[in-house]
Amino acid sequence: MKPYSVTLQQEGISFVLGMAWALARLVPGRDNPVEVKRRPVALAAIKAVHTLAWFSVESGMIYLLYTGLRKRSDRRVAIAAAVVGAESLIFAANGFRCPLTTLAEQFGAERGSVTDIYLPGWFAHNLPAIHVPLLVLAAFLHVKNIEANSASSSGERR
Repeated sequence: MKPYSVTLQQEGISFVLGMAWALARLVPGRDNPVEVKRRPVALAAIKAVHTLAWFSVESGMIYLLYTGLRKRSDRRVAIAAAVVGAESLIFAANGFRCPLTTLAEQFGAERGSVTDIYLPGWFAHNLPAIHVPLLVLAAFLHVKNIEANSASSSGERR
């Protein structure tokens, strides 16, 4: 039997992938007779999925900071770091533009940028400037914790 948290993570990934597939089916240019009627609904769904993804990544970021300050580095921290790191790499590899931006613009958003998610505009606009120092701080804390743990472990082995 799988641990409960692993099952929830897999279900969450399945949900996001299912939503992405469903949204891709509505991309303009495909054979879709109700395309025009569904655009506002699809745009709202894109924003909702993006907000959910943002919330998941930022929850992982908060967890990384919390555990770093509490001097805990374990498997859960590695999973959170992998999620946050993957999101950051995807964002950077896409020219520091969210991959959902183009999709949102195809459904009629004036700008499909991060400011179109369900967050206050000033906050969404400044997310990269807020996020980068937090990434650096979390990495610093966990590297420091891992070094301290390995130093204490090597001292115990003597």
